[in-house]
Amino acid sequence: MVFAINEINQNPELLPNISLGFWILDSCMSQSRSLRGVISLLSGMQRPVPGYSCQPQSMPAGVIGELMSSISLPMARILGLYHFPQVSYGSSLSTLSNKLQFPSFLRTVPANVLQITALARLMKHFGWTWIGIITSDDDVGVQGGQDIKKGVDKNGGCVAFMEKIHLSYSFEKIHRVVRMISGYRVRVVIINSSEVHTKMFIEALASENVTDKVLVFSESFTLTPGLFRKQAWKTFNGSIALSPHATDMPGFIEMLHQLHPSRTQDDIFIKVFWEKVFNCKWRELNDSGAPVAGDHTVKSDSCAENQTLVNVDTPFFEMNDMSYSYHTYLAVYAFAHALHTLMSCKLGQGPFINGSCGSIQDIQPWQVFSYLKHINFKIKNGENIFFDANGDAPGAYDIRNAQMFTDDEIRLVKVGHFDPRQGEDIHINTSAILWSGSSQVPRSVCSDPCPPGSRKAAREGEPACCYDCLPCSQGEIADNESLTCIQCPDDQWSNQKHDQCIPKGIDVLSYEGILGRILAVSAMLLTLLTSSVLCVFIKYRDTPIVKANNRGLSYLLLLALMLCFLCSFVFIGHPRNVTCMLRQVVFGIVFSICVSTVLAKTIIVVIAFKATNPNSPARKWLGSKTPWSIVCSGSLIQVLVCIIWLLKSPPFPELNKSSSEKIIFECNEGAAIFFYCMMGYMGLLATISFIVAFLSRNLPGSFNEAKLITFSMLVFVSVWISFIPAYLSTRGKYMVAVEVFAILCSSAGLLCCIFLPKCYIMLLKPQNNTKGHLVGKVHLVNDIRK
Repeated sequence: MVFAINEINQNPELLPNISLGFWILDSCMSQSRSLRGVISLLSGMQRPVPGYSCQPQSMPAGVIGELMSSISLPMARILGLYHFPQVSYGSSLSTLSNKLQFPSFLRTVPANVLQITALARLMKHFGWTWIGIITSDDDVGVQGGQDIKKGVDKNGGCVAFMEKIHLSYSFEKIHRVVRMISGYRVRVVIINSSEVHTKMFIEALASENVTDKVLVFSESFTLTPGLFRKQAWKTFNGSIALSPHATDMPGFIEMLHQLHPSRTQDDIFIKVFWEKVFNCKWRELNDSGAPVAGDHTVKSDSCAENQTLVNVDTPFFEMNDMSYSYHTYLAVYAFAHALHTLMSCKLGQGPFINGSCGSIQDIQPWQVFSYLKHINFKIKNGENIFFDANGDAPGAYDIRNAQMFTDDEIRLVKVGHFDPRQGEDIHINTSAILWSGSSQVPRSVCSDPCPPGSRKAAREGEPACCYDCLPCSQGEIADNESLTCIQCPDDQWSNQKHDQCIPKGIDVLSYEGILGRILAVSAMLLTLLTSSVLCVFIKYRDTPIVKANNRGLSYLLLLALMLCFLCSFVFIGHPRNVTCMLRQVVFGIVFSICVSTVLAKTIIVVIAFKATNPNSPARKWLGSKTPWSIVCSGSLIQVLVCIIWLLKSPPFPELNKSSSEKIIFECNEGAAIFFYCMMGYMGLLATISFIVAFLSRNLPGSFNEAKLITFSMLVFVSVWISFIPAYLSTRGKYMVAVEVFAILCSSAGLLCCIFLPKCYIMLLKPQNNTKGHLVGKVHLVNDIRK
């Protein structure tokens, strides 16, 4: 303040022919002392007289101060009653922006709303989500702590604890707070208190050897190494401090270096300061300049006149953080510009009644305030200074890092800044920061980030930052910040890590796959085998064993079986409209022909044995019409069912996306009732054939075909009964493969059980393929022929 006033008094363009003076009152961090000083200032008396003004001259133009919000509050309430201007260089409590309660309060620092934003962005920048708060035990501290907590919570962080400290607390109470803090996993603690209330707490941290915490100081804390014992300095190492933005004041360092008790004899502080800096003692002198009797100061400890501050590097200078010195500088210049505007006012153009102006010879504080709240000027570095409607100057924050290089030196290094006028982001040079005991940014989280593919599950009764990680289900994805898993679209599926959705593969029974190839080769081989059997039967068509079993039905059954094997190819490959419409229809009709033919052969065998008597009425059914009628009637019903199916609700190809992991390219069977009717009717025919064959299995003969039919139908029915649960329990290409496998197995069962024993006799036992052998042993009638 003294530097700024001297600079203004030497400036001929600002307040020409006017010299500014000042009166310093020390509040000693006490509200009562600050109120006493305010009333003394208003009354003009050393002993305050409330409500009276005994000023010998004009009143002071205004008040600069206080640093602490808790002390500025009562000052601003009293000064506001008189509209006496007050400009603070450090009080940031947002309540002071209320012009109804504090009409004449202004400040050169931003309100702490901006500080809360800066602290929250700082926590987010370093990824600190598990935070502790230490605040002073007073109204200002508690309100500030709650505001900081809200800002941390709003930006995704959590506050593990908020403890109070105070200058009046006992040593034991402070140590209980320190021990409680050391028990938490919290690595970052925000200190929202002035250094006066924090002194005992910092020293208790040092005595308890708590050095693993990163202290983040709010703007209300000024790092003053000289206030703390050197043993406590290690606690500051690696800490982060938030301070109002400050720039250089040209000439200020030179002014400090020129300080000397001989040059500023009116300064009551200079000798005390000198003794602290040089660790010396001023000798008391009498009026004649001789040492006072009884002064036994050792000469080597005496302060010397030739001592200078030029080369002194000491924490007592506190040059690391000039924030509040700079804002005091701005406050002085704000008053100077307000007084200059008042002095430059022209009568008739003034802001008061009838355009009147204030008088510089008779200063009225309320007039100064009228000019002060509308000032707008630039200082030497080009920064523009003004007050908004709430009396707050536009501001920014510097971010500083406390770095301890030796036991005797600790410095605050600027490592970043936050200026809302330049954007919402906080700018930090992380590489310039020295952390205590580590080269990496300390981590302060309650729970580690969840790995990709898992979601956060809150723990009951704990803050949102404390959670468990639960893996996502199949078909869901999540990143490491997700509270819920996201379902993938129908045509996509989650990858193994569950962190992204990938297109589903097409699931179809194709010739490119191994399964499709195996089934296709099996069908082709069985078709060739069936055609070979048909050739054998045609070659030996005139032999008794072929003629005895109705060779026309045998030919038909072999052709039908060949079609059964070939219809498997309709099921393999990518579904199309034609193949979807044909696959079940062809399968149902061909198998109905097969089963009807087997039923006809069984019935003819039964009739043949019942008609051995020439007078038996059963002989009239031994003609060729009976078996063909059975085959046609048995197949016709199935044909009608299939025709109605194709007309009412034909099958069609579709992409089934409801399945997990893959899209099933399948044939939608349309109305399922027709499929079940087709399968049910085929099962009915097979059951009837099995029953008839089973009942006739004990008929006499060396070659009773009823036994072979019984066994073949047993295999057929067993296959299709097993098919039902297997078919319903599979999806995609495996469902189709199950049906193709059932077709091949049931058809192969009919082929092997009915025809291979006959081929064995014709090819390997031709001596048994004679009429005499059949007639002598089996008693077949000669009328069984086509």
